[in-house]
Amino acid sequence: MQQEAILATAPRILTQAQREKYFEDGYVGVGSLVGREWLDRLNSVTADYMDQSRQADRTDKRFDLEPDHTAEAPRIRRLNSPVDVDDAYWEFASEGPFVDVAVDLLGPNVKFHHSKLNFKWGRGGEEVKWHQDIQFWPHTNYDVLTIGVYLDDVVDAMAPMGVIPGSHDGPLFDLYDEGGEWTGNIRDGDLPDIAIDRAEYLGGPAGSITVHNCRSIHGSPPNDSDRPRPLLLCAYSCADAFPITALTAKGKHAEAIVAGEPARWARFDPRPVLMPPDWSKKGSFKSIFEHQQREAGNEAAR
Repeated sequence: MQQEAILATAPRILTQAQREKYFEDGYVGVGSLVGREWLDRLNSVTADYMDQSRQADRTDKRFDLEPDHTAEAPRIRRLNSPVDVDDAYWEFASEGPFVDVAVDLLGPNVKFHHSKLNFKWGRGGEEVKWHQDIQFWPHTNYDVLTIGVYLDDVVDAMAPMGVIPGSHDGPLFDLYDEGGEWTGNIRDGDLPDIAIDRAEYLGGPAGSITVHNCRSIHGSPPNDSDRPRPLLLCAYSCADAFPITALTAKGKHAEAIVAGEPARWARFDPRPVLMPPDWSKKGSFKSIFEHQQREAGNEAAR
């Protein structure tokens, strides 16, 4: 659906100014959008999984763990595919305010793609280097976005996500290094071209959301505060954007229609997209953290 047509329809939950900012800059942050009832439920189920992670001694399909994770001091980098492990996450992703946000920015027909819960643990929680999302999971067009909600208050010291305005209208960068190895981040030599000093960092009270287009350059520094920074992320696409790879094909809810109707026709953007490595072989996929930190890693979920 064309941007002009989307903006011509009445918004469900965002203001018109917030929609316009998304289309202009490639992202938008909205403070305190998710209400306390949802936050209490999400935090409760998240605390359960944090406790379960104490029994894990290595990264697996469910938990992506920092190298110094222990039962006594758990340090989870990511809960993989939370909508697949607990119905509370799926109910939020398919019935909560994220769907209204997605409709306001993608149009009436929206598909769910995947989810993750990044913790960014305190006292050194790892940085996420500058990157774009779509190279990890290419689609036939770029009407794909990710919506995140902070489950706790996030101030500047807690390393909120930063996004570079207008980068969604710029080039897609190579996320392989000079030797042809996938790193999942923009090469150091390309960093002078992406105006890092213009990045806007999106924090806010618990319930604040971040939304960024799949082409937008984003990242976050290490979390040097004393508190973790849990951020639940869900990716959605316009119904006529179809995945090119099978990365999420085994997800319980991948490509589920959450608003409107399925598309009968696929829409193709003429701009090319970088293809990721073939992760179809068992044990070949690693998380963005493992790639960026150059860890040996184990098989991990999406």
